[in-house]
Amino acid sequence: MNNLNLNSKLSGFSSVLFWDVDRKSLDIIQSKKLIIERVLEYGLMEDWKLLRKIYGLDEIKNVAQNIRSIDDVTLSFLCHFFDLKKTDFRCYTRKQSIPSFWGF
Repeated sequence: MNNLNLNSKLSGFSSVLFWDVDRKSLDIIQSKKLIIERVLEYGLMEDWKLLRKIYGLDEIKNVAQNIRSIDDVTLSFLCHFFDLKKTDFRCYTRKQSIPSFWGF
């Protein structure tokens, strides 16, 4: 499938995912990290299904493991879904290395 056909699939995602971005400027390849991040954190089940069709589970897993910040619920879902540990994700190891303001 060529990029034009893939880029047309972006219209299938929930409109709230890209409220701050011109959808026409998104490219399925160049904007991959942004698209995957938004769907993982804010997407609906239909968005997740479309994401899997476009990128496949291996690519989603690779991108997710390198995202700098993921909320705790999404991280738990990804750990369970991909059978990984929290420490396999950059966001978790990065969060652990940042000292808390109060030192707890």
